[in-house]
Formats: sequence, C-alpha cells, structure tokens
Amino acid sequence: MFHSGELTGSSDYDTGTDETDLSHHSREDYQQARALVGDAAKSRAYLYPIKGIVFFALNRSLWRPFLSRLGPYFLLSVAVTTGMFAFTYVPQLTVLVLFNGPLAVFTTVLLVLNESSTIINMISRTWLLQDALLDTFDGTLVAKNADSIVREGRQLQPGTDPMQKLGRILKSPFDRFSPKALIRYVMYLPLNFIPLVGSALFVLIQARARGQNVHGRYFQLKKWSSYQCRDWLKRHSGPYTAFGLVATGLEMIPFASMFFSFTNTVGAALWAADIETKETSMTNGTAPNLRETAKKAE
Repeated sequence: MFHSGELTGSSDYDTGTDETDLSHHSREDYQQARALVGDAAKSRAYLYPIKGIVFFALNRSLWRPFLSRLGPYFLLSVAVTTGMFAFTYVPQLTVLVLFNGPLAVFTTVLLVLNESSTIINMISRTWLLQDALLDTFDGTLVAKNADSIVREGRQLQPGTDPMQKLGRILKSPFDRFSPKALIRYVMYLPLNFIPLVGSALFVLIQARARGQNVHGRYFQLKKWSSYQCRDWLKRHSGPYTAFGLVATGLEMIPFASMFFSFTNTVGAALWAADIETKETSMTNGTAPNLRETAKKAE
C-alpha cells in the first residue's frame, strides 16, 4: 500500500511537472512571437502599403484602372456602409455593451467598419475590381522594370507607358473571395465580445489572412506550386502579417477603401519587385532559390 507521504510526493511532482511544462510552452510562445515581430521589423514590410500610396500618387499612368471603377465602387461603398450602420450598429451595440461596457460604442464602430470592409471587398474583388487590380499589380511591376516576370502571365506591347504595355492576359488573375475565408471570418467574430483585446485580436487575424493573399499574383507569375507558396509564407509569416495589418487598417477607412485597395496592390507589387532583385532582408529562399529547393523536395 502507498503511504500518504508517497501520495503527497507524487502529487507535488506532477504539479511541478505541469508548471514546468506550462512555463516551457509559455517561453516558446513568447520566443515565437518575438521572432515574428523581429522578422516583421527587419523586413520593413509594414512600409510597403505606405510606399504604395506614394508610388501610386507619383505615377499617373497607374490611375486609369482606379478611375475606371471609381463611380461604381463609390456607390457600392456608400450603400454597404450606410446599410450596415443603419441596420446592424444598434443590434450589435446592444450585445457588445454587455461585454465591453461604455467601450462598446467604439468597439462596435470598429466592428461595423470591419464588416463593411469585408463585404465591400468580397463583392468588389469578385465582380468589380478584379481585372483593374490585376492590371495595377502588373503595371507596377513593369514600371519597376520587372518585365521578365510579367511576361510569364501576359503579353507585353512595345512602349514606355507601363499600363499601355500591358497586353492579353495569359494566366488567370487573382483568386476570388473564397467561401472558406468568409466562414473563417464569421468564426472569429465572437472575439469582439472581449473588451479591447478581443477586437485587436480579431483585426490581427484578419490582417494575417489579408497579408497571405497579397502576393497571389506574384506566386502565379513565378509558377510556384502550392507547396512552394505555403513554405514561403510560413517562413515569412511576420512580414506578411505586418503588411496585412497596415493594409487592413487603411482599407477599413470609410469611403476610402477602394483607393487603399489599389495603393496596397501597388505596395505589394513594389515588394515583389524588391524580392526579385533581392533588395529586402528576405534574401534566403527568394524566388530562384526556393524554386530549386522545391524541385529537390519533389
């Protein structure tokens, strides 16, 4: 039979082990988070949405796809944002005030803006802006003298104007808004019930997903397999989340979402051009090296 002292000793040992494991996992999570933040800061990926604004403003030829969709997109934005505040703000405020107290007035505004932005992006990127954003991305690459990579996905015409050089598309454009992304969005909505921290986590999760999609066209032009894309995104999660965070914040601004959708696309193309010329900290495993690694793995 076991003595009480033996039982007590066994219990103390198990508790100590659990505490040690918990401490170990906490340190691992902290180190991983620190590494992600470090990678994001080192890459300066968060600056590319800002660079996109400047580059877009200084290159008038890139304005044509934007101006051609401005009217319909503005009407869509006004209709969705006004409708969301008119019909969903008060019901959501009623729920969030139970969890967030007086802060619910602000967190509900943030939530409705995020929801409106998601709906607008889902509709516009699927039916309204897809071709225009594709032209903007390719045109920016051409403006950065990355003609060789663009030729992998479309014909180029002679000339000096980047947008006029764009010819027939040879490869399908960006992925459309997927039902899986919408389901994931709805799954994480309850995070907004947690005061401040929950809303911040919700935006961060959306930013991470947004960041992972910004180079879909670039990966397509590089002829990367799904394995190569996943491997690249996994190894550079911090930079892409940082880009997505800034891009998401800009696209949440009411009635300016379309403008920032285009400037973020420009920023993503500038980033891709820098990766091609290895002018970023993300030099290990860049396009040519990663392709060779993937071929060996296959």
